[in-house]
Amino acid sequence: MTNTSEAGTSEAGTSDAGQSTTQAGRPPIVDLAAWQAARDELLIREKAHTREGDAIAAARRRLPMVEFDGSVKVVGPDGPVSFLDLFQGRDELITYKHMWWDGTPHQGQCEGCTVAAWHLQATEAYLNARGVSLALVTVGAWDEVAPFVEFMGYTSPWYSVLGVDGPVGGDMGYVTSYLRDGDRVFMNYSTTGRGTEAMSGSFALLDMTPYGRGESWQDMPEGWPAGKHACWYWRTDVDGNGTWEGTGRPAPQWTRPGATPETTLGRQGSH
Repeated sequence: MTNTSEAGTSEAGTSDAGQSTTQAGRPPIVDLAAWQAARDELLIREKAHTREGDAIAAARRRLPMVEFDGSVKVVGPDGPVSFLDLFQGRDELITYKHMWWDGTPHQGQCEGCTVAAWHLQATEAYLNARGVSLALVTVGAWDEVAPFVEFMGYTSPWYSVLGVDGPVGGDMGYVTSYLRDGDRVFMNYSTTGRGTEAMSGSFALLDMTPYGRGESWQDMPEGWPAGKHACWYWRTDVDGNGTWEGTGRPAPQWTRPGATPETTLGRQGSH
């Protein structure tokens, strides 16, 4: 049997000469200097990615804009107000269009939109400081939306755009930005799907972890855990286990007073 200390291998599995060793289902194990060299190489790609993101943002600011009637009415806690009021006197506004399941209890509301809305709460103070207002809109009737907002503890403004066409209402699941010039209002950008990930910081943090998002679509090192279906952890049961069955709630709901175990999502119709 070989004596590993005589072979010049440390307990961590890295040779004293900095050469890598391997473990089943793991990337190579190296010393700090070798890791830093690999990290510096990846940093070149990360910086290029950042600069390309800056260039895309610059192109986004140059998109043509759509002017529309800012006096259109939406419904909030004070009743009907004009869309212009959502700017709160500022020149810029971002909305998130939250999907809604009509006649559905809190646990059945959209898990993906909960990801977005929950993260957005933390951004409002900084958006406001930069001169940008934030509002969440949904096609649910206000008498259903208001109890949900209260249950979730959301402090950002919410409004019902039931029956309102785009670019104020329309399809949900979008983050949209607007510009105001006096009483004139313009829509300049809108995105959905993975385009909305920018406002949900936990995605970027998970992408820095060894197992990433734990989803099967990801490119993982050979032997790494394969992961589960996309978004599997967005809903959890009372014990914190990811599930999209009737015992699950959108994960943040378990932090809310009055959240109880359930056996059904209670969804009716489509959202």
